[in-house]
Amino acid sequence: MSDRVDSLTDLSIRDLGAGYRDRSYSPVDVTRAALERIAATESTIHAWVEVDHERALAVARIAEHELMSGTDRGPLHGVPVGIKDIFDVAGFPTRCGSAARFDAPIATEDANSVHRLRAGGAVILGKTVTQEFAAGTISPPARNPWDPERIPGGSSGGSAAAVAVGACFGAMGSDTGGSIRIPAAACGVTGFKPAYGSLDVAGVFPLSWSLDTIGPIARTVDDTWLMWNVLRGASHHQPGLPGDGPQSAGKAIRLGISRPFFFEWLQPDVLTAVEAAIDVLAAHGVILVETPWLEAGAARACGFVINRVEAAAVHGRIAVEQPDLFARYGPDLRVRVAAGRSIPATAYLDAIGVRSRLKNGIASLFAAHGIDALLAPTLPTTALRADNLVITDTGLDESVGAGWTRLTMPFNATGQPVLALPCGRDRIGLPVGMQLAGRPGEEDRLLRIGREIEQMLGFHQAPSPLSGAVNGGSLNQEAQ
Repeated sequence: MSDRVDSLTDLSIRDLGAGYRDRSYSPVDVTRAALERIAATESTIHAWVEVDHERALAVARIAEHELMSGTDRGPLHGVPVGIKDIFDVAGFPTRCGSAARFDAPIATEDANSVHRLRAGGAVILGKTVTQEFAAGTISPPARNPWDPERIPGGSSGGSAAAVAVGACFGAMGSDTGGSIRIPAAACGVTGFKPAYGSLDVAGVFPLSWSLDTIGPIARTVDDTWLMWNVLRGASHHQPGLPGDGPQSAGKAIRLGISRPFFFEWLQPDVLTAVEAAIDVLAAHGVILVETPWLEAGAARACGFVINRVEAAAVHGRIAVEQPDLFARYGPDLRVRVAAGRSIPATAYLDAIGVRSRLKNGIASLFAAHGIDALLAPTLPTTALRADNLVITDTGLDESVGAGWTRLTMPFNATGQPVLALPCGRDRIGLPVGMQLAGRPGEEDRLLRIGREIEQMLGFHQAPSPLSGAVNGGSLNQEAQ
């Protein structure tokens, strides 16, 4: 994979920060380069709902002045980011991708996570496209930077597409059934779903309150790690690489491979790419253990029931009390709400009870096999064409919604942290992704493992074709 860096927008967050601090690069010039990248690609990718150029440049000027004056807010100081449009961002409406909220008021306060990014000096460029109310896997009208005829995944599709095309260095997403990991895999970037409850979701429009998680999407594991540290309120301003320190030295990585369920019904190219990645890991000394998780299917079903019932509860009152407003919802979401309202309360209560057993079961599985993480494909296919959203080449006939959440939803039910990263390409060059599910409370170790695996595989270094075609903000031109 190529590691060529021609543009300011190709830099990693860590390299950008180092350049700011030795005055090689300027937050203003980097923000301007990101805005130029948006201008060059947005007519094709449609990743953004709204971008505030003037405000972003004003914040970048403040960041530049602070850094030059010795005020250092941490690794995201002066770094341009995007925010999924279900997060409240002061000064922007929160429209949630829905015509029902076209007249949403301007938010006066930031979501807690956005507040932490802003306090850390991040430059918020604007709001990124989401599937309507974060309920789906398509994210119209956003498209995929690897092939604009294809979807970016969802529901955080705008965030992943913006990162993949180099329009921002990181972006916020949410994950209730896979909505961070799915677009990360489809767009060839990195997505991190922390353990349920580890980040505050205040100020984020809910989809399913007992499954909703939020987290960062970035180009690399290290960039993701830097965003994670700011989001969780870590005290150290410039954290080292994931896992730096004596406790991680010399420990072999031990990964579980659960072939039943996770390796069934895959596109042949996806299976080939993931198996090839596993062979590379084995050659680098990673210990691979066959670890059947026999309850994975039950976890998917459990998450599905909880998701549908809680989403129906969030939107059902509007359906009953404001039918004219509900009629402005898209047809897919109206059907989802109706289906969720038809599920008996006993089924929901049973699913809540089963979830506790599933959490205990996955913890026992990790302990019994002594694994650090469970490895699985993220998606059963690569990115689908926007004009053909039925999956037919895996051995199953599935809608994209059912097929693309099939491998991600189980880990929402168990609530554990999961890291998605690119691991290969299909025969026409589209990204293939893998996910690593770790133990709750061991996010740092999971990210350390992910970074080591990323380095072994090397697929994080390849920019999407569209970003390479519109390089701007030359390092030679913009360096101070």
